[in-house]
This record gives sequence, C-alpha cells and structure tokens, in this order.
Amino acid sequence: MFRLDAVTQVYDQYTAEDAQVWKTLFERQMKLLPSVASPEYLEGIKKVGFKADEIPNLEKINARLKALTGWEAVAAQGIVAPVDFFPLLANRQFPVTVWLRKMDELDFLAEPDLFHDALGHLPLLSNQVFCDFFERIGHLGMEYLHHPKAVSMLGCLYWYAVEFGLIQPEGGDLKIYGAGVLSSYGEIQSALSEQSEYLPFDAHQILHATYNDSHIQDKYFIIKSFEQLYHSMDEMQQILAQVAAQEQGQQVS
Repeated sequence: MFRLDAVTQVYDQYTAEDAQVWKTLFERQMKLLPSVASPEYLEGIKKVGFKADEIPNLEKINARLKALTGWEAVAAQGIVAPVDFFPLLANRQFPVTVWLRKMDELDFLAEPDLFHDALGHLPLLSNQVFCDFFERIGHLGMEYLHHPKAVSMLGCLYWYAVEFGLIQPEGGDLKIYGAGVLSSYGEIQSALSEQSEYLPFDAHQILHATYNDSHIQDKYFIIKSFEQLYHSMDEMQQILAQVAAQEQGQQVS
C-alpha cells in the first residue's frame, strides 16, 4: 500500500491552542453548514464522528471510513505533488495535513491545514459514489502523469468538482459539497451570493477552464447528483486521451 514517508500524526503533541483553533473553527462552521451543505456531506460529518472538543484523530476516523467505503486518511505535511497524490487516490487514500493554523490565522491560510483537509474532505469519503469518482481521478492521474496538459486539466477537475463543487438535484435547493467552500466561512458567503456565476456541470468546459487560487472564487459548476459526477469520468477520460495523443504527436514531430 502506498504511503507518504516519515509523516505521522503524533496526537499527544497537539497544544491547547491547537484544540482552541479546532473548536473555534468547527463551532463557527457548524452554525452555517446545516443550512448550506449537501445532505450527503452532513451525513458524512456524523459518520466520521467530528466533535468540537476533539481534534480529529486519523486512526479513529480510518476505522470508520474503512468500514464504510474502504478509504483511509494518511498524514501529510502540506500540499502533495501529483506524482504522489494520484497514486494515493488510486489506492483509496487521501492525504490529510496534520498541523493546525494559529489563532491569528483563522480566516486566511496560504495552504491547507488539518481543519481544511479533515472537515472539508473526509465527510464525503463516507459516500461510496463520491469515493468511486475520487478513485477514478487517481487512476487517470497515474495514466497521464507524464502528460503535463492532461495533469493540468485534472487539476481543473479537482478544483471545480472537489474543492468548489455545488449540487442541485432536480427540484431541489442549491447546496455545497466542495471542500474548499465548506471549510471556509468566507467562501460559503461568496458561493451563495448573487455575485457568483453558476454553470451546469460539463466535462469539456471544466477540463478547459482556468482558475485563480489566490482569491475568493466567483464561478461554480453545478452537478445534479454524485452519480452524474461519477459517470462523467468516461467523457473525461476520452478528452484526456485526445490531449495526451496530441502532446505525444507534437513531441514526435
């Protein structure tokens, strides 16, 4: 089984400030999430067992996730490079940063920490359909790892379908499932504001889109169900295959 080297969660090394940071952020988000998050995500919070007065313990969480979907969280220090990230997803593993931001960084952080990774991503790892979609990203990433354009396109898919995804079932209300939105107080306000641009989920548009990770987002793609997300991967694979073939042809010529 693929593992990141030399990174573990040493649970008893978390400080009183770490505990206060988690509690403050968790309680603030939980005032918003019941009214804006997708039912699948909210159910996932219960299944994972998050609590305000307990920093997430990956060992305990993994015992639950493995029983539900076969997935697990693995400790990381920060953003994981594609060469490591895609094999993790393909092996049903998600890297979770184990350090927490400080009290004076509650509203802005340059890179993901435990709060973002755990609260944002882990609840949906209890949903089998979403997990199957996530696993396919990993396999595609491994297949096209040496094709820079294809890897960049998978980055766009991850951005719009994992970090900043919205969902609206037929006849239902617009809800949030993206980790980058649900773990951020400011992003939640923006995602459901009149200033946001909403687009129907489209494989070609997403793979050829661009994004800026240095400011609050203002464009979102909306899925109707997680089944739609999973089944879209066949079209995604066809587009990536064409791009990879074009890159190969350019190298040969």
